Amino acid sequence: MTLQVPQIPMPQALGICSPSFEAAACTVSPGIVTAETVATFDRYPYDGIIFGPGGVCRTTGATTLVRLEPPTDADLGYCDRVYVKEIGSTKCTIFDQAKTGTGRVATIVVRGSTVNIMDDVERAIDDGINVVKSMVKDARFVPGAGATQRLPRLIGLTEALKLIPTGKTISGRAAMAIGLVDAIDDDPINAAKLIDQKILSELVPLSLTKAGADKTVNYDAARQIAIRRMRGQEAPLTAISLLEMAQTTTFDDGMQKERTAFLALRASSQARALRHIFFTERAAKKLPKAIATQKFNLKPLDHVVVIGGGTMGSGIAYAFLNASIRVTILESDDPGITRANTAIDKIISASLASGHIDPQAAADRRNRLTVMIIQPDPDKGKLGNDNLTNVKLVIEAVYENLAIKKEILQAIEPALDPNTIIATNTSYLDINKLAACLDNPSRFVGLHFFAPAHIMKLLEIVKGSETSPVALAMGYAVAKSLGKVPVVAGGCDGFIGNRILAALREAADAILIDGSTPAKIDEAMVAFGYAMGPYETQDLSGLDIAHATRRRLDASRDPSRRYIPIADYLVTQNRLGKKTGAGWYHYPNGKIAIDPKVEDIICREAKAANIKRRHFSSDEIQQRLLLAMVNEAANILNEGIAVSAADIDLVLVHGYGFPRWHGGLMHYADKLGAALVMAELNKLCNEDPLFWQPSPLIIDCAKTGRDFASYNNQSAKRPNA
Repeated sequence: MTLQVPQIPMPQALGICSPSFEAAACTVSPGIVTAETVATFDRYPYDGIIFGPGGVCRTTGATTLVRLEPPTDADLGYCDRVYVKEIGSTKCTIFDQAKTGTGRVATIVVRGSTVNIMDDVERAIDDGINVVKSMVKDARFVPGAGATQRLPRLIGLTEALKLIPTGKTISGRAAMAIGLVDAIDDDPINAAKLIDQKILSELVPLSLTKAGADKTVNYDAARQIAIRRMRGQEAPLTAISLLEMAQTTTFDDGMQKERTAFLALRASSQARALRHIFFTERAAKKLPKAIATQKFNLKPLDHVVVIGGGTMGSGIAYAFLNASIRVTILESDDPGITRANTAIDKIISASLASGHIDPQAAADRRNRLTVMIIQPDPDKGKLGNDNLTNVKLVIEAVYENLAIKKEILQAIEPALDPNTIIATNTSYLDINKLAACLDNPSRFVGLHFFAPAHIMKLLEIVKGSETSPVALAMGYAVAKSLGKVPVVAGGCDGFIGNRILAALREAADAILIDGSTPAKIDEAMVAFGYAMGPYETQDLSGLDIAHATRRRLDASRDPSRRYIPIADYLVTQNRLGKKTGAGWYHYPNGKIAIDPKVEDIICREAKAANIKRRHFSSDEIQQRLLLAMVNEAANILNEGIAVSAADIDLVLVHGYGFPRWHGGLMHYADKLGAALVMAELNKLCNEDPLFWQPSPLIIDCAKTGRDFASYNNQSAKRPNA
């Protein structure tokens, strides 16, 4: 198990750091790990293959192996020291490497009598690390331990203001440039030992140092930036005030005020919401009992086949390439191969430009990729010229068309090993209908990635009626390999997230034609905490996508249900969003702008439907859209499509931009209370009884006093059970 150590800006009077800005361990018995010395590792506690994917390799620079036999000298890397540390009651072996400049990575080899015990230890370690990572990178907290008072005294108010309210992390060299550390050394501990005592004695304690007034600092501007970029969050504004206070208060007074602010924020609803999401994320990684108790052994993923190299397929492929997993993309023709290669190259170029990878890492990713034409040859177990009989996972990621997907699945199944798991990346389609075309539907599972697939953390694992535990376990293995948050969903149109999104859009369209505008609706949801509103989001994704879904559902739509045709009219005018220069908004010079033509279309459609338009306040817009989502989510929970309310929270936060500091949709609903939710839904029923009919689950919770959080387990009895 490989642990990524975060870069933590820790203000101190005198600091020396490694080039990667970490507290590197003292070097003990460094040397090249050889085939002869591998046996010496046996005296250390470990389980499994040391030199395996995600193991010691990342620390030592060794070659990743998937075989059990001892590695050769050529396979091995460098290790500064190996030592045993007790974590809880479990002894763990830790491999340190610091000399090559890649010492951010440490490897812990966990020993345990059972897989479950090792998983528990891994989760405990992961939890601890992620607490630190979340605190460092999450802007929704005020740093404690005097950070708001120490840091401005160390590096000045201007630089402190860049770090404290945002949680920004910086490299060792950047830290040295601003005075956060005094020196950089490959062996910072030894360098610290060599510091002259006279230098240390002359250092003035930060508690005796004045922060000093900085007339160049514009705190009001900083607050406006925080309000704009971190909408609705309390802590960044508090942090800015504490920094401002540092220039006029003594160190002791500042420390006391920081502590008071910290404790107040810790007890706030936002803090409770953030803790809820944090622990829900940790729990989501654990295999459900129904899977964990099964007797099967999934081998580590070393090769994945992705069918289709379009926007989703290329993103999925790159996610695996990022995880050091070899990928083969299958396309139908030469133009498809060109598109797939171009799409991957575009992602690699963007990653290079952003500094996420270096040229060598880019080349490594390119070398792990094969793109070829799909040519099923069942007799030889081949697809094209590549033998894929040993592939453990195939992911179909073509266009959202049931007939096309079924055709591809039927063609590829005979060419694969009987134990190969087959997955589909469908966003909406019926999993059971897709599985029915296979000879063995038990090995079929939905893996709904979210665009962009290599960035978005959510993975909906969609379970069909015949999906086996091993197929579900593969879904969890994919999530773990790619660092994603897994949520199991049952089969229905749109699963969890897109089904709730459909309800949001339906409610928004009703508000739109009844009296509002796309901009006002978007502004209301941004004020709630979303990065953007539903109409700007549609413009980015493309109006044609939702249009295709509506056409697919035409035959099954209840004719008595209200239908708003405005989006359909925009599509007929080729207003497909930002990609065509116009959608709900228009985009002169690539920048978003309100389009009066859209408002004219809305008013025209309202007049044709004999609707007398009225004003909707921002609060009313928020309330209606949130109630629509909560009601649909309750139906999803009631039907068993989602296992728990917490799962719905994860889907909305990680897949749809629901503000993390609200704790997710159902956590927010519990804050309102089921009785209030039902009362408000009943009021809206007077306008539209079909759409606003309260979910049976909401009725039950309001009647019994239960909250939605009580449905956070598989054994929870539904009202209709």
